[in-house]
Amino acid sequence: MKQVFQDMAKGETLMFDSASPTVLAECLLINSSISLISAGTERMLVDFGRASYLDKARQQPEKVRMVLEKIATDGLVTTMEAVQSKLAQPLPLGYCNVGVVSALGEGVESFKVGDRVVSNGPHADVVRVAKNLCAKIPDDVTDEEAAFVVVASIGLQGIRLAQPTLGEGFVVIGVGLIGLLTVQLLRAQGCRVLAIDFDDSKLELAKQFGAEVCNPGKGEDPVAVGMTFSRGIGVDGVIITASTKSSDPVTQAARMSRKRGRLVLVGVTGLELNRADFYEKELTFQVSCSYGPGRYDPAYEEQGQDYPIGFVRWTEQRNFEAVLDMMAGGQIDIKPLITHRFTFEDAPKAYDLLTSDKSALGILLEYTSDPATRHVDTIALKEPVALDPKMPVVGFVGAGNYASRMLIPAFKSAGAQLHSIATSGGINGVVHGEKAGFIHATTDTQGMICNPEINTVAIVTRHNTHAGFVVSALEAGKHVFVEKPLAISYQELAEVEAAYQKANTAGGAHLMVGFNRRFAPQVQKMKELLAPVKEPKSFIMTMNAGAIPADHWTQDNAVGGGRIIGEACHFIDLMRFLAGSEIVSVQARGMGDCDAVVVTEDKASITLGFADGSFGTILYLANGAASFPKERVEVFAAGRVLQLDNFRKLKGFGWPGFKKMNLWKQDKGQSACAASFLSAIEHGRATPIPADEIFEVAKVSIQAAELLRNQ
Repeated sequence: MKQVFQDMAKGETLMFDSASPTVLAECLLINSSISLISAGTERMLVDFGRASYLDKARQQPEKVRMVLEKIATDGLVTTMEAVQSKLAQPLPLGYCNVGVVSALGEGVESFKVGDRVVSNGPHADVVRVAKNLCAKIPDDVTDEEAAFVVVASIGLQGIRLAQPTLGEGFVVIGVGLIGLLTVQLLRAQGCRVLAIDFDDSKLELAKQFGAEVCNPGKGEDPVAVGMTFSRGIGVDGVIITASTKSSDPVTQAARMSRKRGRLVLVGVTGLELNRADFYEKELTFQVSCSYGPGRYDPAYEEQGQDYPIGFVRWTEQRNFEAVLDMMAGGQIDIKPLITHRFTFEDAPKAYDLLTSDKSALGILLEYTSDPATRHVDTIALKEPVALDPKMPVVGFVGAGNYASRMLIPAFKSAGAQLHSIATSGGINGVVHGEKAGFIHATTDTQGMICNPEINTVAIVTRHNTHAGFVVSALEAGKHVFVEKPLAISYQELAEVEAAYQKANTAGGAHLMVGFNRRFAPQVQKMKELLAPVKEPKSFIMTMNAGAIPADHWTQDNAVGGGRIIGEACHFIDLMRFLAGSEIVSVQARGMGDCDAVVVTEDKASITLGFADGSFGTILYLANGAASFPKERVEVFAAGRVLQLDNFRKLKGFGWPGFKKMNLWKQDKGQSACAASFLSAIEHGRATPIPADEIFEVAKVSIQAAELLRNQ
């Protein structure tokens, strides 16, 4: 399959070949026939990608503040590497797709193979889209018409918020693609419409759709025209679909509105508001969110949970259907909005036109390739090379942010022979696999795991998949490196232990969890200093974890396992390593239930007791400031103290011959962790982290999480 991306670092519009995505539960696989370039949103993204670093910073001052905070805590080099890595990840373009259903995931019942559908899928010849973001196309609506459904739904949601009634006078400020569709939707609602824009050609189209017009660029005063249009009483409502840094559209909208008028912002404008304009008229101002209720709700968009129609009449999907019905009834005319057509393969040329010709409106991409040729599960990223089967030959499962930025480079720098990278979507595997030097990218994960050329599998996927992939890889006779956590339940842990015992009976497979912090150079120094100390040690480990949304997948106990199992396990392992003794007791206390805090589990203390009398407390806190250092480790032993701040500064208090060990760059041990694992395979040595410690830490992590949930 092929897909269009924007390189946010270099500014290029790119097309990638990749394996086609696998169909997931609650999703459809669609062979694209046509898609629409959103002249507003996508032009903005492409222009941003082509801007200089300085201009990018000027456009996103809030991101600059975050970067400055990260520099203060993590250091300049680490921060710049993170920023460059973020910009180096190409951004998929497009969200207005039309095609034919080729496969259905589990749980999809309202569609069938062969249905023509509209979706918010990207510009790709094969797309995978959640079922609630798709709608069937009526027979009397063409593919070209249907390509405008998603952008029309953005305007429709703004109208729904404004609640126009028959005969009211409404203003649309900014009549680009969404604005012109909004004009038609308001006219279909029985409203009088005034269109305001600086482009005469767009205003002519608005006239064609039944609107009166105003061009401020010709000296016309929008407020005066609005008052005249409303017969002196002020307009009933204003839909702002403009894209500008200026606050003028909001100011003008307020001043031309009647008392208790309604203003809805659909586009992007400045928001320096004059209180008096709103106060005296008791105006309502609201910002519209995309296609409607359900947008950005994982339960609706990813898990397929619909809202009851009796309580939420118009969802994203139902807005799509409403627009399709209006198209079928002839109430929306998109033909005058189509300005250009390109074949999909010429998409980069279409984006060049988009940025050079500001008058371009409806730019369509047409997909003409044979759908049968689009579906492949594995592609070559480079010419095959001879691999040494006596050395680690690695297949990666997963190519997310951590895998691409940290783990894959760590394996590569340690000399791993990178064979294949498997992802369910296909594209990430190509983007990051090509950069790292993998031979193949695939969406056939099980096939890759069973590939006889591969002897080592690295698993870097969502937490609820770890245990299953580990078991599959062990059963296939592979060495396994899995990112933490090893498992998110006792049942999963038992299955992994059983598979490991069986694999070791057959031939001694390595099983390693990515507890990289114990391999950090400063932690290794701490271990060296603590080795001669025979009396018990006391630990305080503080993690200023930072808040993440309650609906993020890591907070979902069934998917991420929660942050204690998914992240605090790092510190349970680190304390186990520094203590050098078995964990014999676990206590945990979290923040009490509070109406103001949705998630309390990630604000907790975990106290561990060790067989040698040592003890320690892990403070895992998601309610601190981002400007405060993220991680601190303190060890008290034999009248001495070691203090490690953010894996950059290590201080010794009372240690003969040792005062400090500072690094110019943060090092949490990722490279050393990968190198130790690969070296153990290559030289036939024991796994760097003993299996009993891996299982012990996994069990304690689950136990701590359960104590917090049941407190």
